[in-house]
Amino acid sequence: LGNLLSQWLDRRRKGKGGSPGKDLDFLGPARFAIYGLCVTGPLSHYFYHFLEVLVPSSVPYCMVKRLLLDRLIFAPAFLLLFFVIMNVLEGKNWSALQGKVRSGYWTALKMNWKVWTPFQFININYVPVQFRVLFANLVALFWYAYLASVRK
Repeated sequence: LGNLLSQWLDRRRKGKGGSPGKDLDFLGPARFAIYGLCVTGPLSHYFYHFLEVLVPSSVPYCMVKRLLLDRLIFAPAFLLLFFVIMNVLEGKNWSALQGKVRSGYWTALKMNWKVWTPFQFININYVPVQFRVLFANLVALFWYAYLASVRK
């Protein structure tokens, strides 16, 4: 849905400028759906459970430690994985991946830290573990719209 939202906003913006927007690309949302179903869902589920074991609530400063692990270890790796898998699903080669990473990874990671940090603080410290993926998916709708526009 985030990819469709990105396309719709892009099309609407171009329509206001006088140039007609291109038709919606339904392969993009299909790639994002595959990524979400096969990667994001399972990986997030197990990461949140692992985080509970690694940094239980009885550990001093557990809230900050969980957030730092998420933001400094998991987020950069997860974002790079996104770039790699999308590149594979788009059928592009290694040099295309390198170009996308060079042009978009650092920008996307900084935006990830800005957007996700407050939500993840709430998510990993206050949302029950069984609902964390759902909570993150609500935020991800808009995040994936942003990522779809960065990857263009």
